[in-house]
Amino acid sequence: MPNHSEVTSRVASEANAQYSPRLCNDDLAPTRDQNWSWCNIFSFWMSDVHSMGGYVVAASFFTLGLASWQVLLCLLVGICIVQLCANLVAKPSQMAGVPYAVISRQAFGVFGANIPAIIRGLIAFAWYGIQTYLAANALMLVLLKFFPTLSSMTQSSWLGLSQLGWCCFGVMWLLQAMVFWHGMNAIKRFIDVAGPAVYVVMVALAGWIVYKTGFDGISFTLASKQLSTGEQTWQMITATALVVSYFSGPLLNFGDFSRYGKSMGEIRRGNRWGLPFNFLLFSIVTVVIVSGTQSLFGRMITDPIETVSMVGNDVAVAIGLLTMIIATIGINIVANFVSPAFDFSNCSPQKISFRTGGMIAAVGSVLLTPWNLFQSPELIHYTLDVLGAFIGPLFGILIADFYLIKRSKVYVDDLFDDTPKGRYWYRGGFNPKAIAALLPSVAIGLVISFIPSLHAVANFSWFIGVALGAGCYRWLARADREASVAAYRTTVAVQKD
Repeated sequence: MPNHSEVTSRVASEANAQYSPRLCNDDLAPTRDQNWSWCNIFSFWMSDVHSMGGYVVAASFFTLGLASWQVLLCLLVGICIVQLCANLVAKPSQMAGVPYAVISRQAFGVFGANIPAIIRGLIAFAWYGIQTYLAANALMLVLLKFFPTLSSMTQSSWLGLSQLGWCCFGVMWLLQAMVFWHGMNAIKRFIDVAGPAVYVVMVALAGWIVYKTGFDGISFTLASKQLSTGEQTWQMITATALVVSYFSGPLLNFGDFSRYGKSMGEIRRGNRWGLPFNFLLFSIVTVVIVSGTQSLFGRMITDPIETVSMVGNDVAVAIGLLTMIIATIGINIVANFVSPAFDFSNCSPQKISFRTGGMIAAVGSVLLTPWNLFQSPELIHYTLDVLGAFIGPLFGILIADFYLIKRSKVYVDDLFDDTPKGRYWYRGGFNPKAIAALLPSVAIGLVISFIPSLHAVANFSWFIGVALGAGCYRWLARADREASVAAYRTTVAVQKD
C-alpha cells in the first residue's frame, strides 16, 4: 500500500502535467504542503540571526559611540523595517505556493526570471563556501583544543588549506549536504532545533560572564569615543540602515520558505517573534557577553568561538563550540543552500532538481576555494559588492510589480506557461521593462560602491537600489497597471488546484 508521501507526490505530478516541462518540476510546482506554523518561521529567523556573523554585527552596534537606548532604538527601527519587508515579500510566494525564482516570473517573464535567480544563486553560492570555511575553522579549533597532537596536520597545505583544514571542511560540507539531501522537512526539523539551541548556550555563557564579573562589569556602551549631537544622529541613521542591509539577502528569497506557510497570519506572527523580539533579545545577550569579556579578560572579544573556548570546563567548552558550529550550519542552509537549489533548478527544471541545484552550489563552493577568497578582503569586497548591487533593485522590482502593477494577484497557471498566450510571456519570455528598470538601478549601485567619495552613502545602497528599482519599474510599467485593473475584476487570481 503506498504511503501518504507517495500518494501526495503522484497527485501533485498529475496536477502539474498541464505545465510546461521547460518551466516546471516537482520542486518548483505549487506546493500542497503548506504546513509551516509561526513557530517554524520563528525558528527560521532564529537560525538566520543566531550565527557568528550575527553575533559580531550585533556587538558592533554598541561600539558606535551611542548610548545604549539609542542603539536599541536603531536596532528596533531597523528590524521593524526588515519585518515589514519580510511580510511584503512573503505574500506572493505564500499565495501561489512557489519559490522566489518562480514568483519572479511575474515581473521578469517566464524565462527572464532566470536573471534574478542566477544573481541570487551566485551570491548565496559565494557565501555558502565562506560560511562552510568558517564553520570548519571553528571545528578545527575544537579538535586542536582537545587533541593537540593534531597540530602536526596543520604544517603542510594544499591549495591554501592544511590537511586538518581539509578534513574539517569535508566534515562540515558533508553534514550540511546530509541535512539538505533529506529535503525541506529535514531542514525544517533542523532549524527548529538549531536556533533555540544557540539561545541555551548564549544565555548560559552570559550567566557565566555575569557570575564572574558581577553586574558592575557589564556595560551597554562599548565605545570609548564621544560623539556630538549631529554625529550621533548620523550614526543612528547609519546603524538602522546596516541592520536592514544585513538581512537583505535572506529577505530577497524569503519566498523560498514562506511558500510553505499555513497562512499569511502565521507568517506575520512568526516574523514578529523571529525578528523584533528575537533580534533585540539576541543583541542584548550578545552585548552582555562582549562587554563582560572586557572586564574579565582585559580586552573586548567579539569572536564567540574564542569566548566559549575560555570557559574553564572542558565539557562546557565542547558543548558550546559544537552548538556554535550547528548555528553556522543552520544559517548556511537557510540563507545560502536552499536559495541556489531553487534558483539553479529554475534555469533547467527537467535537468536540475532541487537536490541537484543544491549540490551544484555545494561542489562549486569547494572549487571556489573560499579560504583563499576569505583571506583576501579586497577580493571579497569587489565580488560581493558587485553581486550585492543587484539585491536592492531586484527586491524593489518584485514588490512594485506585485503590489502596484499586478494589484496583489498571481495567476499561477501562467507562471508555468511558455506560450505567447501566457500572461507572463511578455516578449519571448522576457519582460523588457523589468530588465530596463534593473540595469540603471544596478549601475548606480555599483557607482556608489566603488567611488571612494560616495563611501558615506554606501551603507544606504540597499535602500537606494529598492527605491530606484521600484520607481523605474513603476514608471515603465504604468500602462500595464492601468490595463490590469479591469482584467483582475472578473478573473480568479490564484488557481492552485
